[in-house]
Amino acid sequence: MTNIIAYDLGTGGLKAAVINEDGDFLGESFVPYETFYPRAKWCEQRPEDWWNAVCAATKELFEKTGLKGSDMAAAALSGHSLVAAPMGSDGVLLTPSVPIWCDMRADGVCGDFFARVPYPAWYTVTGNGDPPETYSVMKLIWLKRHMPEIYEKTSRILGSKDFINYLLTGTMGTDPSYASGFGVFNLKKWDYEDDFFRAAEIRRGIFPEIIPSDAVTGTVRKEAAAATGLSEGLPVVCGGVDNMCMALGAAGTAEGKAYTSLGSSAWIAVNSSEPVLDVKTRPFVFAHAQKGLYTGAVSIFSAGNSYKWVRETLFPDLSYGEMDSLAGQVPPGAAGVMFNPSLAGGSAQEPSPNMRGAFIGLSLGTTRAQLVRAVMEGVAAALKSALDILKRHSPVNGPMLICGGGSKSRVWRRIFADVYNMDIIKTNVDQGAAALGAAALAANGIGLWRGYGGIEALHRRESVEKPVPENVQQYEKLFPLFQKLAVFSGEAGDEMNGIDAPKEAK
Repeated sequence: MTNIIAYDLGTGGLKAAVINEDGDFLGESFVPYETFYPRAKWCEQRPEDWWNAVCAATKELFEKTGLKGSDMAAAALSGHSLVAAPMGSDGVLLTPSVPIWCDMRADGVCGDFFARVPYPAWYTVTGNGDPPETYSVMKLIWLKRHMPEIYEKTSRILGSKDFINYLLTGTMGTDPSYASGFGVFNLKKWDYEDDFFRAAEIRRGIFPEIIPSDAVTGTVRKEAAAATGLSEGLPVVCGGVDNMCMALGAAGTAEGKAYTSLGSSAWIAVNSSEPVLDVKTRPFVFAHAQKGLYTGAVSIFSAGNSYKWVRETLFPDLSYGEMDSLAGQVPPGAAGVMFNPSLAGGSAQEPSPNMRGAFIGLSLGTTRAQLVRAVMEGVAAALKSALDILKRHSPVNGPMLICGGGSKSRVWRRIFADVYNMDIIKTNVDQGAAALGAAALAANGIGLWRGYGGIEALHRRESVEKPVPENVQQYEKLFPLFQKLAVFSGEAGDEMNGIDAPKEAK
């Protein structure tokens, strides 16, 4: 029993993988689930869908591999961040849907908090660089103000992977990486910060106990075993937030290692022994797997989601492979068509959280291929802006590892090489970085591994895309125009939302 079952709870669905003690992937499965947008700025998912996906993916995985629950030594989860699922004292979820990381309904409740704790003081302690309204404590302030009957019944709030851990084991808890996205975690103390609870007027006890990411949080209960196919008594390791698990699976714990995650959303992250903090540009920071280590990142909220939106909305007759083929036929610059990919709003590193997606440069002669190419280039250009921010605070000289679903596209990797002006590396780990990170936590938690130094050796290089000088020159000329489009999208978004506030107040 030297196999680990690892789950990566993402925005678009759940990936499950069986990974042996040598780090080899023995099998993978994926179960999608929906995100709901019932009102402007609301982004919700149903935790029941997460659980159903865990059950379905586990059974599918065992069918594919011929393995069974008794062949597993442990389980661990990676989960998407900034979730606050309200749980009653009886252990029952109090709302069928919960706001996820990109939900910004709390944009009207942050002012009172920052009147008590100035934004710079909060940011430099927490490293919470995404728009403040996305963080869990602000979502709780919103819940207390707009749904007081639910708030009063709330005994604990749980993050995404912590909710699944609870259903598996009956234990409510979290780890430092997930807690560092709650909006009340002190990165230096590696614990909650009491001043922030007082400023939010939220009781500290509503947040779960913090244990190490690689600690065993409990074992699989009889009911969970029956539902999933896992063995009763299987150890479940606490796991971590997706950003940290992906950093661990992609870059291990070596300081200065960086990678680009190209999934539904996208970010560029780097490991560091000091939090990468800057009040002006606001990189976001999560606690890493080891105490005193951090993963700092800059992000955009809609990358693969933009590509998916274009396909579903404009080209439902095309496969992703056919779209890639079309994009590959168009020269850099997409014949003057540009795309701003902020379909889910702007991150803290972008001009405004109110910015939205946009095409510009369309004409009656614009082709499908140019539109697809423009989307890919727009995502790469937005991440180039993020990379430039990160380079101000940490040496990121390349080559750049790329992982996530978008990394499968050679056309997209080529575009990134030219836009970044860096070698782009794809390895066998691919979309499995977060699952590998979760598996590494589990392997250490039960004593199969000792430390994380062997992760880099598990990556086998599959391709390297090198920048083409003439393409680099073309994108360098176009990049200021991409930035102008982003600024305009932010200004227009603010005006359309009736907002004209200084950036630090948002």
